[in-house]
Amino acid sequence: MGHLPREHAYALEVSYLLQTKGRKLWHSEYKYPVYGVTAFIGTVGNQELLGNYFGAYGFVNFPFVKRKHYAFTGKLGCGLGYGTKYYDPESNVLGMAVSTPVNALISMAIENRFTFKNHSITASIDMTHFSNGATKVPNLGLNLPYVSVGYGHRIHEARDTSFSVETFEKSWNFGAMAILSVKEVFPTGGNKYPVFGLNLVARRFFRPKTGMEVSFDVISKQAIFNYHPDVPKTQAEIIQLGAFVGYLLPFHRFHLAIGMGIYVRDKFKPEDFLYHRLGMRYVFDNGLNLNLGLKSHWARADYVEYGIGYTFKK
Repeated sequence: MGHLPREHAYALEVSYLLQTKGRKLWHSEYKYPVYGVTAFIGTVGNQELLGNYFGAYGFVNFPFVKRKHYAFTGKLGCGLGYGTKYYDPESNVLGMAVSTPVNALISMAIENRFTFKNHSITASIDMTHFSNGATKVPNLGLNLPYVSVGYGHRIHEARDTSFSVETFEKSWNFGAMAILSVKEVFPTGGNKYPVFGLNLVARRFFRPKTGMEVSFDVISKQAIFNYHPDVPKTQAEIIQLGAFVGYLLPFHRFHLAIGMGIYVRDKFKPEDFLYHRLGMRYVFDNGLNLNLGLKSHWARADYVEYGIGYTFKK
């Protein structure tokens, strides 16, 4: 994509922040982080081929160092972005970064915040990412490092923190997750193939902000029929089996997960023998799970995982 970066990227973000107050166990465990929502508008380095991007994302800002007038924090956000220009085989054949107008927006940042009464000044470095998770190709993605300065104004004074009455249980939970997705393969403009999956999952939390997940994954990726199409294949033969281990970062019912798996059965080997998963999950009190994640092979997106599952005896 060497032809794409032609100019600096400029952006403006407007955020609304809320201060946690200790009503949930994770508030105090993470040193009372700030969370909120951000609106994004900006260029992405090539006005002619990539146009402008508009987006919004939710985020959590974790304090690493927190003093009376200073805070050093890490930010993690996820949402959606809309691009005015994207790959088109007739009108924009050189815009190879993304091929859809709507893409996932992921933002990670480190921030310095200096506070003076109800005013604050921020200086930060962040990485903003846009891609569609291989729903449509080409999907090389955009990774944009920004250096930013900002101003904040506190509307309401944060009240004294309260204490959560939640309890923490060190126990294994077992469940199952059904996965559905779609994947497009090269050449550009080729067919889209469905993906079906079933994950048998075991989870355990060792501390209020430290957990582990292991799963046995059964994957039926119909795009494998397009891999060496001259080789006969059956539905049973294309099934991939994998063993996955991941780290869980819990925020009460909401979990972030990241980890790596290995294929234990992969007859046609269309990709690497290792795969990776980054995602989020919400676990309801009745055991129902809603899942959104990205399965990849290192930096190459495989497909987006849309899932619904159940945690037994929750």
